[in-house]
Amino acid sequence: MKNRYIKICSLTILLFGFMLSSCEDYLDQLPESTVSEAVYFQTPDQFETAANYFYTRLAFLDGDEQTDLSNNIGDNENYAWGNTIIPTTDDIWKNNYAQLRAVNQLIEKAEEYPGEQSEIAVSVATAHFFRAWHHYNLLKRFGGVPVITNSLDVNSDEVYQARNSRYEVVDQMIKDLDMAIEGLPSQNTMGAESQGKLTLEAAKSFKARILLYEATWEKYVGEATDGDGVTTGAGSVKPAGYPSVTDMFAGAKQAALDVMNSGAYELWDHRHDIGDDHLYYLFNLEDGGSNPGGLTKADNREYIFQTVYDFTLRRINENITHAKPHTPSRKLMDMYLCADGLPVQFSSVFQGYDMMTSEFENRDLRIKLIREPLKQYWGWGSNTDGGGAQYGVDFEDSGIEYDYRYVPNLTSPGSPRNNGYMGRKFTTEYMLRETREESFNYPLIRYAEVLLIYAEATVELGNGTISDGDLDISINQIRERSGVAPLTNALIGPYGDLNMLGEIRRERAIELFGENFRFDDLKRWNIAPDELNKNVCITYITGTEYETAENPKNPGTLIYADGVWPYGLTQTEQSVSSYAGIATTKPGALIIDAAGNRNFSIKNYIDPIPLNEIELNPNLLQNPEW
Repeated sequence: MKNRYIKICSLTILLFGFMLSSCEDYLDQLPESTVSEAVYFQTPDQFETAANYFYTRLAFLDGDEQTDLSNNIGDNENYAWGNTIIPTTDDIWKNNYAQLRAVNQLIEKAEEYPGEQSEIAVSVATAHFFRAWHHYNLLKRFGGVPVITNSLDVNSDEVYQARNSRYEVVDQMIKDLDMAIEGLPSQNTMGAESQGKLTLEAAKSFKARILLYEATWEKYVGEATDGDGVTTGAGSVKPAGYPSVTDMFAGAKQAALDVMNSGAYELWDHRHDIGDDHLYYLFNLEDGGSNPGGLTKADNREYIFQTVYDFTLRRINENITHAKPHTPSRKLMDMYLCADGLPVQFSSVFQGYDMMTSEFENRDLRIKLIREPLKQYWGWGSNTDGGGAQYGVDFEDSGIEYDYRYVPNLTSPGSPRNNGYMGRKFTTEYMLRETREESFNYPLIRYAEVLLIYAEATVELGNGTISDGDLDISINQIRERSGVAPLTNALIGPYGDLNMLGEIRRERAIELFGENFRFDDLKRWNIAPDELNKNVCITYITGTEYETAENPKNPGTLIYADGVWPYGLTQTEQSVSSYAGIATTKPGALIIDAAGNRNFSIKNYIDPIPLNEIELNPNLLQNPEW
């Protein structure tokens, strides 16, 4: 443990030295070789530079693999679980604690600042936000963890401290976010050049997220994962004045409402200048003409907090478009509503599954974030034939030969490349962006989530009820920009299988798919074992066009070839959701991952403390059953 913290201290000093290389006036007085913590943090610019460093830790995240809504197969560090797959947690623990040191150091140095505190208020508020951010990352993964509010050195007692309860962690996060809210500026006072910087609205949104998360966890999971704090786990000690579940729901609702009433953000809705595919372009905005409307990142007022990328200065540098599309399961495809606002099993406008494309008709516009069968899409980067996004040019007139990068994604419903469906969220069609060159920003908090938080907190406070007025100012705005009729009490009233809490959870699942929420949502609602221990299915085959349709790339051969599917795909009845409002009982779907491959239990709600950390600090008690 001591050796690790020595490395952390040294690394932090080196990083500050690197940041100082841009401060010419300061370097004229202090050569880099003399830079140390003792002489740093003397001017507002130095505090700002140190605070700006915190943003560099934000990255593009993989999203929602191996949940009930994704057909991705393969081990994923953040979401792998089951009989033999144990999450790799070392980096989550190590990185977040390492990053907390610089955050705590800034807060401590602020107390020694010789000038007016108002001069460094934004930098200090930024540090408080990130202290909550890193503790939240740890809480979600491990439950109660040691709360660290000091910049530790090798002699610090906290290096060997025991775990705090999850309630003590939440209490500290809320205190930090209140400090951040007090010191951060409103988005309304900031220009486009500040995109990506924290605002008081971002801090309120994050506070709303945490309060909703913990209120639902305490309501539905309770103390089941806490352990006794003596032999296992972090225990269930609550600090004085800890809020009740009702108070947390009310706090989440109010914080969300504050953001909604601020006028600082709005939903992305560019149907008038891009068309029904407008939501696709929200998630791959590049400056320089990455969409038919010529919109840029400055036109996006939906992202409240985001990881900022730039083609010249900071590319994502991962194989996003080719290797990491967020690919939906059969369950998610059936969760998408029809244009009349009803689920597929109740809607009079649903076109069924007989034809390969029929399930895409008269549906929620968010389904366009999934590649439609037999439809050509401008490719995954440029090629020698032209390639790229040539808006307004028909494929037949482009001179491009039939190529896998430009053809239908469902030429085989069980192919290794497609796995039945292929997502388009966070993928690019821009002709100047090859693999690893993507530079669109990644949303860490967006306005749609705030509206969803408001609706969920409201229906929880209402014991399952919510007024049409509250629906109109929250999720009905999302449904309207998605081409879906508004949710009302009268709409779902005749259908006994539908209820407001279920429909709001459905909206959350659809809207935030691929953004790292689903796994945590299933756990905090305590329905993860019900939802995850089932077959994951994809395309319907039985009784559909797939049984007879020819592959357009290879005339004379069928798109679907019985007996040659990879992964041992078989036909079966689709898995059943614990929420009856989701149509998941039609037979004839392909299983891409059988229920027998998974054994998820409440033990998996929190991960084990890394064994090497327990060896270094025996005061860390392991989580129950691990």
